[in-house]
Amino acid sequence: MDLIVRNAALSTGEQGVDIACKDGKIAAIEPNLKAESPVSLDAEGQLVVPPFVDSHFHMDATLSLGRPRLNGSGTLLEGISLWNELKPIQSVEDIYQRAMQYCDLAVAQGLLAVRTHVDICDDELKGVDALTQVKKDVAPYLDLQLVAFPQDGFYRSPSARANLLRALDKGVEVVGGIPHFERTMGQGDESVKELCEIAAERGLRVDMHCDESDDPHSRHIEALALHTQRLGLQGRVAGSHLTSMHSMDNYYVSKLLPLIAEAQVSAIPNPLINITLQGRHNTYPKIRGLTRVRELRDQGIDVAFGSDCVMDPWYSLGRADMLEVASMGLHVGQLTSRSDMAWCLEAVTTNPAKILGLEGYGIAVGNYADMLLLQADDPVEAMRLKPARLQVIRRGEVIASTPRQVSALNLPNRGSALDISKTKPVLRH
Repeated sequence: MDLIVRNAALSTGEQGVDIACKDGKIAAIEPNLKAESPVSLDAEGQLVVPPFVDSHFHMDATLSLGRPRLNGSGTLLEGISLWNELKPIQSVEDIYQRAMQYCDLAVAQGLLAVRTHVDICDDELKGVDALTQVKKDVAPYLDLQLVAFPQDGFYRSPSARANLLRALDKGVEVVGGIPHFERTMGQGDESVKELCEIAAERGLRVDMHCDESDDPHSRHIEALALHTQRLGLQGRVAGSHLTSMHSMDNYYVSKLLPLIAEAQVSAIPNPLINITLQGRHNTYPKIRGLTRVRELRDQGIDVAFGSDCVMDPWYSLGRADMLEVASMGLHVGQLTSRSDMAWCLEAVTTNPAKILGLEGYGIAVGNYADMLLLQADDPVEAMRLKPARLQVIRRGEVIASTPRQVSALNLPNRGSALDISKTKPVLRH
């Protein structure tokens, strides 16, 4: 064996298992494995999970905070306006360097797969050229999937259609859209139709910014479900954000959810951004902004949480931490049962991996030896603690590590150190 992780806990509840890696894949998972390896890691009973996956991001804008100015209002529309000020003055090298820096941060956080939208409403396609190069350069340690995203509107921007096709010809592999940003609802629906037809013709996936609005009449998701089914795209289409669903009346949603499920369209809410940007026109009570996560999930729809932004025109915070994203989804979605909290970990690991179509993903024999050792005992503790990524393993090799977080104490009649992962409720009988 090339590497063995011993005495690990798994999300399934199994404990004390050894995970052996050989030639970049998982060769065995069993207790007390009788095998040798030049690299052996003692998990000490803590949790091993597959790598985090971010199913919705904007890497061409990341780490651009303050250029050319800050978003004074903090609103979505000012962010879009600010992005249009930045696009002409940034270079391919600017975008490349910021994206590479972000990928370093992602790896340190155990985030080893990202689907990023790249704005194609720039006739020079600077973002496409930068991120296709980033994709090649990070391929040994991070899976990067690119979405051709007409940020200014597929019909609203005169050159968007031609640019989108050029981007796909350059190797961008997912078709994106933003129907609610077109000039009319009708044009929005028509853009969904044409973009899905382009994807079907080329055999590509679709990921549409869909109904990122507080308007309950923004219902492009129904058009997305319709054309997904009409064109045989089931299982290859995602609707991102879906925030208008939060404001829709319950009767309409009771019709809509089965249509989405029937078409096998996935949902990608972005909790940090949705709770920040939505509801800006409300006084009180304010809408929460996050789509109906529980109802979508319970309808059998694949749901994954995305991070969307880190230190860019729309969001001044963030650190590539998908557990922070999941934690916001947990709290705002009131997903606080034990099973709900464990599911929130799936919403940033196995669920987005399925939506992206990642092959060989997961802690199972025969899959790629990609995994994280967390300073936590189980999925719920991982959600509670947002713990250190003690070891980040890619294809059976450690590519990042973080020391166990232990606080030194100087207190009378108490211990000298505190490991927060060992702080548990005292059960009394």
